[in-house]
Amino acid sequence: MGPLSTTAFLISAVAKVLVIFVGWLTVVAGVTLAERKIAAWIQDRSGPNRVGPWGILQPIADGIKNFAKEEHIPGGASRWLFFLAPIISMFPAFVVIAVIPVAAPLPTPWGLVEVIVADLPIGFLFVLALASLGVYGLTLGGWASNSKYSFLGGVRASAQMISYEVALGLSLVPIFMLAGNVTLPEIVRQQQDALWYILPLMVGFLFFSVSYFAETNRGPFDMPEAESELVYGFHTEYSAMRMAMFYLAEYANMVTASALMATFFFGGWDIPFWAGDNISVATDGSIIGATPAWWVTLLTFASFAAKTGFFILVFIWVRWTIPRFRYDQVMALGWKVLIPMLVVYIAVLGGAMLALEATGIEFGVRYGLWLAGINLVLLLLIMFWLDRSRIVLGGAWKQARPQQARSRG
Repeated sequence: MGPLSTTAFLISAVAKVLVIFVGWLTVVAGVTLAERKIAAWIQDRSGPNRVGPWGILQPIADGIKNFAKEEHIPGGASRWLFFLAPIISMFPAFVVIAVIPVAAPLPTPWGLVEVIVADLPIGFLFVLALASLGVYGLTLGGWASNSKYSFLGGVRASAQMISYEVALGLSLVPIFMLAGNVTLPEIVRQQQDALWYILPLMVGFLFFSVSYFAETNRGPFDMPEAESELVYGFHTEYSAMRMAMFYLAEYANMVTASALMATFFFGGWDIPFWAGDNISVATDGSIIGATPAWWVTLLTFASFAAKTGFFILVFIWVRWTIPRFRYDQVMALGWKVLIPMLVVYIAVLGGAMLALEATGIEFGVRYGLWLAGINLVLLLLIMFWLDRSRIVLGGAWKQARPQQARSRG
């Protein structure tokens, strides 16, 4: 099966943009309902159950309501920036999905179509660059509102997101060291050939997850919109559809973060323990690995959707389980814990990889298992250092360490 012709390539590109982005918007709308349902289940209440069977049409009703509501603009607001801020906050969340492969290549009569909008050679560098733009929407929204509470929320957002962008970027360095490539389809292919990166890079996954929780402003890191302190944070003065756009951006970021976790550490669309989906396309259009089929594409898409859905569930579960941190705790975690530990982790991982290569162990399952063992030891050390006997001893840690307990009030 040869490469696509120019006409077929353009048609497939337009089709992929429409299908993937419309599907992504539908998923984001569905996640808003899923969060309300899961939150209701956690809190032992019904949740949305009036609009449609089991409340499944609630996102449509919310959309109609937001479009019909009156738009309020503060008298002293900077009008153009006030309008622009929600758009800026939404743009990065919906563009990052373009570089994420969501399924195995699809065979068509005109050639093999890769199920990714744009297979960019800069890969996750594009992800980092686009993700960093989201802070501008939040900061501009707070500043343009001409409100002290909104402005404080915008300042918090800028400080928090810039701080955790550093940790987020450092948490991706181990992936580049192991894969030797920054394109996401290549990262998925290497996980198919050896091990999912969750095993050899489990510490990196921990740091990546915490950093992305803070980047998406999800609880317990939702300091920019802390209603108990800032009324409603950076979007206090927003109403109707403009306020809904901020929420859509938050949920889109959550879905994108879940997709990236699945892609970077859990093999993307790879189905475990099956070689029938080990399909890749060479630069000349030739097929490497198993024979492509439409049902294989559907199965791999279902695998990717299941992994992404699991991490969406984790995001929701954490928000409704763990109370919000204090602002000083959030900043201390980013600058005093994550960044120093990531620098040490990268150095240790690099030394381990050099040692493995010096002993003649090539990249593969054995190589990954050695790194998994090293990561497990590091993870245990990190957990016990962060815990400092609080969880291990439970409430007895105050009796075991009375001086430390008194210093912490």
